[in-house]
This record gives sequence, C-alpha cells and structure tokens, in this order.
Amino acid sequence: MAEEIELKLALPEAAQRAFLRQPLLRQAARKEVHRLTNLYYDTPDFALRRRGIALRLRFTGKLWLQTVKCAGRDAGGLSTRPEWETPYAGHFDFSPIDDAEVRAWLERPKIVTRLTPVFETSFRRIAWTFELPRETRIELALDRGWIAAAGRRESISEVEIELTTGDATELFALARRLAERVPLIPAPLSKADRGYALFLQTTPAPARATLVPLTAGMRPHEAFRAIAAASLDQLQRNHAHALESDDPEYIHQMRIALRRLRAALRLFRSLLPADFSDRMRPLLRELMRPLGQARDYDVLLAEIAQPVLAALPEEPRLAALIGSITERRSAARRQAQHLLRTPRYGQIVIELLALTHGIIAVEPEGQTTEASADVVTAELPAFAQKRIKRLRRSVLALASEADAAKPETLHALRIGIKRLRYALEFFVPLAAKKPTRRLLERLAELQDVLGQINDLANAGALLTACAGSDPALREAVSLIAGWHGPRYQKLLAKVRDDIERLGTLRLPRLRECHRSVTAAA
Repeated sequence: MAEEIELKLALPEAAQRAFLRQPLLRQAARKEVHRLTNLYYDTPDFALRRRGIALRLRFTGKLWLQTVKCAGRDAGGLSTRPEWETPYAGHFDFSPIDDAEVRAWLERPKIVTRLTPVFETSFRRIAWTFELPRETRIELALDRGWIAAAGRRESISEVEIELTTGDATELFALARRLAERVPLIPAPLSKADRGYALFLQTTPAPARATLVPLTAGMRPHEAFRAIAAASLDQLQRNHAHALESDDPEYIHQMRIALRRLRAALRLFRSLLPADFSDRMRPLLRELMRPLGQARDYDVLLAEIAQPVLAALPEEPRLAALIGSITERRSAARRQAQHLLRTPRYGQIVIELLALTHGIIAVEPEGQTTEASADVVTAELPAFAQKRIKRLRRSVLALASEADAAKPETLHALRIGIKRLRYALEFFVPLAAKKPTRRLLERLAELQDVLGQINDLANAGALLTACAGSDPALREAVSLIAGWHGPRYQKLLAKVRDDIERLGTLRLPRLRECHRSVTAAA
C-alpha cells in the first residue's frame, strides 16, 4: 500500500498559459505528457461511496490500471489517503490490497458482482517530476479535460502536487512558488467527488461546520490539527459558490470557518510553537476583514432595513435608503469576491494548510508553568476539561459586568459565550451527547439574542454612513431606529433574565470516546 499525500489546486482556465510559462517548471528533472481516461465504478446503491472507497480503472494509452483509494484525511485541498494500484487484466482483482478489512469487503459477492460504471473523466496530463533536497521527490501535474456523468459534462482545470517520497514541507514550498504568479486555490473536492455530484445532480448548498472526529487518545496538538483542518475544509467548500452565487450564506460560512479556526488557535495556544500564532493570525485577519464587511451589509439590509420597508411599503424615503444600502452591500461583496479570485487568496490558504500540516507539540524543558503542564498532558480529555472550565469562568465574569446600558459589555459577553460554545462543539465527541447538545442549544440561543442586540446597536453608524448628508435618507434612518426601538427593548429585557441564569451553567464531564464522530452537530 502507498499513502498518497497530495495537494489539489484549482486553476482558472484563463490562467493555464501563464502557468505553463512559469520558469520553475524548467527545473523539473522529467516531463511527461499523457492522455488519461478514467472510469469510476460503484454499486447501484453507491455502497463504495458510503464506505469512503473510490474504485477507478485508468487507461494510460498503453494499459489499464485498477486503483482503489480509501477515505483518509482531507483539509481543504490537502489529502492523505491509502491507495492501491495494480494492472487490470479484464476483471477486478482486489488480492493486492494489504488491508484485510478493505479487501474482504470489496470481495463480497454483493459488492464485486454489482460494480458498474458511474462516471468518466478524460484529461490531458502534463506531469513534471522534481528531485529536491532531503531525498524528496514530488510529482506536479496539470490536468485539463472533462468529467462526464448522466449526459452532463464539467470541465477539469486543476493542478495536483503529490509527494512521492521525502519531506512534505517541500510540497508546500513548491506550491507557494507556483502560487506567486497565478491564482491557485486549494480545492477540497476530488474528481470522484465532482463526478458523483454530477451524476446525482446534487444541488449546491453552503457547507456548514461538522463534528471533528476527535478521540480521547489524541495528544492536544493532534486535536488542534484536526480542528484546523476541518475549518479550512469548510472554508474551501464554500469558496467556489461564494464567487458564483448570490446567496450570502456562502460568504457567511467562510467567515464562520475562519472564526472557528481563530477560536481553536486561541484555545490551544499554550501548546503551539512560540511564533505559530504570530504567523497565522495576520493571515486570518486579512481574509476576515473583507468577508466581515460583506456580512455586515448583508445583515443591515436583510435584518434591519428590509423588515421596516415591508411594514411601511409606501414610504419613499425607506426605499431610497435601501437603494443606498444595496449599493454599498454590492460594493462590499465585490471587494470580498475580488480577494477570493486573486492569487493572494490562494497563497494565504496554502500557507494556512502548510502551518496546520506541520504543527508539532512544543515539549517544555520543565513542568514549571501551567502552560507546560498543558503541553505534556498525555490525553486530550484533561486538557479539554481544563480549557472549558476556564472559558466558563470567563463567561461568568463577563456576565457579572454586563450592563444593558453599555452595549460594549453585552458584546464582550457574546464573544465569551461564542468562545465557550466553539470549544464545546470541538470537544463534543468526548462528552455525553444529550447534555452537551442541550447546553449548546442554550448557549446558541443566548448568543443569538446578544447578536441581535449588537446588530441593532451597530446599525446606526452604518445607516448614517449610507444616508450621507441627504436629509430624506437621514429621516429614513430615524424611521428605522423608531421601528426597531420596541424590539430592542424587548431583547434587552429577555437577555437580562438569560444572563442571570448563566450562573446555573453546568458543564458536561468529558469522557473517553472509542469511536470517531462525523455527523453534524
């Protein structure tokens, strides 16, 4: 069995010529060109797909090869998975698979006798082989062609960088150099993923956060790597549609993915290398700023201004103000999408993937500090319990200082609750499900109420900016403020009671978990 470590990058078709002109390609030890045709097989009820197995026959122009790949670890374009490849002699032969469980499952009569083609890919591959320091060999491929399924077709334009042997840091170094000149965006969907989606006519939907498969035997730094990888995967699964769709939820979910990664960075910072946070935080800020601005105007339009217009449809001043908001919203969205299309976006995500993949625990010289003790914790539950308790104490302290007359104190409490909720969501696999779910629902409800209060408190400045010096538009701002006034007071009354009940907050006790959890929270 070979373990495939591969970084998949989407390349705009318009940038293919620029990619091929890169001087770096002339440094390759070898260059080859192939025309590859691939048939992907599954049972009629997609048993292989459900099992996380891909079965492919590939024609290279000379012979057919059979390839079996199993689900591995994916992180927004970087994948590590087991793979078995063998010549195809007219029938499927799974005997070379050295994983007895996988081999036995594929050889079951109800599987092997029902295999049928599901979709096809055909592309021209230009492959370069790089011989690098530390006995590292990397294969770089540019694939251009198509995927076909059920009478439909999609184009392929992507770059794959695969580590054959040696040091994975060289893989990222090569990716960085390539991304300096052309927009290369880490792509989380494999050709197989896209083929199934095409065959099933899957309707695109925003990708939300899912449970991270943590286990009690993990070291804390391994848990951080898994959480960060899941966040980057969520980020990238929303990227393409954030560019193409008018649905603001795609940009919102990208922002959530970055916030979750930032929360994990804060949660695990005591065990990360000294410069790790300093390297990652500026990258996160660079992405979050334009996404946050686009989200602010989405909320202002949909949740602040439009409900008032719906209640007062004959008011021309409101319609004019909404026109101004819409223009600013469109400008903020264009600015966010511009970043998502530039080479800089790909460079940032590649760097985040490199940092995440290369993370190691910092072993302290002596257990003289609380942070040192955290780092050498043998298992994850004790580390997680300690962190959650600290976050609970912080929430209770912020609740004691919360004052309805001071919106900034409510906003600080909201941030504290959000950090606690994210931590609990990360560690759900280590806790009893029902009490944790109930606690998460309670925290989410309070965070939502505080979020509405914060949106209303901040709306005034944004609305005033949209109105400018126009007297009629400023009158519309006053209309909106007056209409939301009773709602704002009602939210404040509700949140006072909810804050008082925070003192009864009981945390779940984390326990050992013997299986991975992959379902959504």
